[in-house]
Amino acid sequence: VDSYDVTVEEDLGEIQLIKIEKRKYWYQDDWYLKYMTVKTPVGDYLEFPCYRWITDEKEVVLRDGRAKLPQDDKTQILKQHRRKELETRQKMYRWKEWHPGFPLSIDADSHSDLPRDIQFDNEKGIDFILNYSKAMENLYVNRFMHMFQSSWSDFADFERIFVRISNTISEYVMQHWKEDFMFGYQFLNGCNPVLIRRCTEIPKKFPVTMDMVECSLERNLTLEEEVKQGNIFIVDYELLDGVDANKTDPCTIQYLAAPICLLYKNLENKIVPIAIQLGQKPGPDNPIFLPSDATYDWLLAKIWVRSSDFHIHQTVTHLLRTHLVSEVFSIAMFRQLPAVHPLFKLLVPHTRFTIAINTKAREQLICECGLFDKANATGGGGHVQMVQKAMNNLTYSSLCFPEEIKAKGMDSKEDVPYYYYRDDGIKVWEAIKSFAEDVIHVYYESDEVVCEDVELQAFVKDIYMYGMRGVKASGFPKMIRTREKLAEYLTVIIFTTSAQHAAVNFGQYDWCSWIPNAPPTMRRPPPTEKGTVTIEQIVESLPDRGRSCWHLGAVWALSQFQDNELFLGMYPDEHFVEKPVKEAMARFRENLDEIVNNITERNKNKKLPYYYLSPDRIPNSVAV
Repeated sequence: VDSYDVTVEEDLGEIQLIKIEKRKYWYQDDWYLKYMTVKTPVGDYLEFPCYRWITDEKEVVLRDGRAKLPQDDKTQILKQHRRKELETRQKMYRWKEWHPGFPLSIDADSHSDLPRDIQFDNEKGIDFILNYSKAMENLYVNRFMHMFQSSWSDFADFERIFVRISNTISEYVMQHWKEDFMFGYQFLNGCNPVLIRRCTEIPKKFPVTMDMVECSLERNLTLEEEVKQGNIFIVDYELLDGVDANKTDPCTIQYLAAPICLLYKNLENKIVPIAIQLGQKPGPDNPIFLPSDATYDWLLAKIWVRSSDFHIHQTVTHLLRTHLVSEVFSIAMFRQLPAVHPLFKLLVPHTRFTIAINTKAREQLICECGLFDKANATGGGGHVQMVQKAMNNLTYSSLCFPEEIKAKGMDSKEDVPYYYYRDDGIKVWEAIKSFAEDVIHVYYESDEVVCEDVELQAFVKDIYMYGMRGVKASGFPKMIRTREKLAEYLTVIIFTTSAQHAAVNFGQYDWCSWIPNAPPTMRRPPPTEKGTVTIEQIVESLPDRGRSCWHLGAVWALSQFQDNELFLGMYPDEHFVEKPVKEAMARFRENLDEIVNNITERNKNKKLPYYYLSPDRIPNSVAV
């Protein structure tokens, strides 16, 4: 890092803009300019933030650091600068449909096609093939990585690829994965804690009777009464019904199921499973499995649910609802908000590397014949069908954290204790919202100012039209008319790109490294009758050695933070220069520190601590 002093002899008058040019040498010499500070003859200091790459013989024109709304610019030169910046950006950041029905993504086939400003500093660092292979090497499992079709001999055999990191969640999972408590707990605090909902009536397609579950109920009530009291919960994997299983390897037939699982809050306030049906249509060949069944019948039914949960988690909870949605926010921001806009300054740290990581994923991971096809039953096109189906449930209100928790009937701490994902998520949501409100109040003194901000309205419209494909039922606003609605909208963006992604991404090694707890594929069809399942059959159903290793490499690599990770509330790039905003940032950090302390205190001496929503573990953006 170098800093340079340039002295100017003559008086330049009031400085409106600074123009920087770079002369091209015979070799590539891009350089990254953080900011310029101008000291005027009367001793004032003006900051000109840049935080961009200067490449080729292009010139960069900068405004000083004070944030301005479009209606604040009165002179022609500033209006023109603003317009020109957006015109240039709109040519660089173009929308493109990757698959029909998907949210639109960036028009770039590879990482190197992206604008220099949004590329990773070091492309090698995000090479998935390299990282997964390196992960398998670090985990000492590379000797198995080519052993496709070779089954493990029993559950204990999986330990040969399981890295024991003592006192960790992954080890605890390995020891307790067969227990009903452990199975139920993951719906609340595992890496996919978003599916469980309170059951208000038993669905017709899942004909569970009192006789079936009587021995699981502890309150001397009928099943119907338990439902009325709010003690019954349900998870339905209907989305997987009709999705094609992976056919890319002719030597291994792979299978998917679309189970429904009924859970019960027992007298210890623990959520435990009481009935599982592995398909959506009831019938004699689709039995309802129960805890009172033979041990291996019940275990295999639970393994099928865990495998289905893994598929929904990877493709819907993680890929669609954090990665693809965050990319939409990022592209719309670059296309419609100039660097001088306060909302660009607010949001840009939360878009860091998102478009780049998604482009790399489309290049290597989720493309045809990509890494995703190697070990996952939804590879080979199933994951594409899943995203297309899941778009119907991608609504604005489902991204508003407190609303979504409430809609699922999971909001009461009294009725559903130990739901740490909800408790921590609401605290982080409130902290972000309070920060967004503080910033809004600095620049928008009334609702009229919000309505008159044409750039904000274009940004919101871009997200609705291109991200949500103009689907009215998505509930995404087409325009924003009040400061209150703007605060919520910005909270949705910042929360999704930071906290929501952290909650569903960084627990993957913890919960998915013990393969029987999260099988990425199943090699035998779901059982159609009771009383026939053996341990051999279960092991034959689970992933083979090769697929297990690729899966392990993936969940390890995905759970790592970046080397120079910036966590929530860390804003080293000074896009804002105004004192009230810097004070708002300091308050935000104080609120976040308090949340960290509360979570640390709660987790003390817990065998299963919950820390994915601790702000010191939430990166600012989706970058892995």
